[in-house]
Amino acid sequence: MGAPGLDSETWESTNINNAALCQGMTLVVPKMPKNEQGFSHCGTAKASDRYLISRIFILGTGLLGTSAGLAFRAAAGFTGSIVGWNRSPDQAQLALEMGAIDSIASDPIAAAKAAQVVLLCVPIYATLDFMEKLAPVLGPDHLVTDVGSTKRVISEAGTRLFNTPERAGFLPGHPMAGKERGGAALADANLFRGAVWLFTDDPATLRSPQGTQLVNDWRALVQSIGSRTLDLDPARHDELVAWVSHLPQFVATALSALLEEQVGAAPELKDVGGRALREMTRLGSSPFSMWRDIAHTNTEAVAFALQLLEQRLAHIRENLRSPELRDEFEQANKFRRD
Repeated sequence: MGAPGLDSETWESTNINNAALCQGMTLVVPKMPKNEQGFSHCGTAKASDRYLISRIFILGTGLLGTSAGLAFRAAAGFTGSIVGWNRSPDQAQLALEMGAIDSIASDPIAAAKAAQVVLLCVPIYATLDFMEKLAPVLGPDHLVTDVGSTKRVISEAGTRLFNTPERAGFLPGHPMAGKERGGAALADANLFRGAVWLFTDDPATLRSPQGTQLVNDWRALVQSIGSRTLDLDPARHDELVAWVSHLPQFVATALSALLEEQVGAAPELKDVGGRALREMTRLGSSPFSMWRDIAHTNTEAVAFALQLLEQRLAHIRENLRSPELRDEFEQANKFRRD
């Protein structure tokens, strides 16, 4: 997930039964002739002409996946084929009605094989699960990329499963954008505008020529929707986002839970609580299902950040009536100083 509140569609289990999950889904066929996976046989477009990419499959049409589809259409002018799939048929249907995708895939694996680029917009463990499923069936003319909020475990899996001249390429990605709640209904074509889209690619990777071109085109496509790209080492990525994204979320969660316990039933709370309360607790509405995988895959860095915060809070508590409290405020003021 990206900046606080990330992101991807909620998955309670990564044991995916495709037949059960897709029950009731229909393949919606636009006017342009398409193959059985829903992709156009040819893509005509100003963006499609600029890039090798003409067929994108968005696996997970929640907040980020649907926003990406909308952004590719509106900002990038991409008019190649965009097919989507979601474990919840309602979310996929909403993404279709919003114009983020052209059609709904009935089988995510078949749709991935028919695409050129597969964008994984699901939580981390589901991303890892799909990477295992996709690696044996995709080839050197495919690129898989993701939006996961932690990158070490995903990057390691990418190196193990992809990124050889004979295999599909994998580009680990993480757009620092999102909202405290997920779902296609909250999607926004401008969600990524002005945001940083992080990549944790290994510069020593030896991809196929097609895979290398797809990586270059994907980076250009991301930039065309208004994002700035930045490359980081996977471990450094997880260390940084633990501080700037994950710590704020867990602080907001703890504060919101404490307030609910202590004053949640107070009838005056709505009147007394002002802007500071709203800003500090906004992320407290994020669901556990969004953050479980992040906590499990970046445990050490998050625990370290929380430990230092606990020490800082203890220091403030012990110095509420001493000059050292002023020092804390002066140090804090430096952080937001231009």
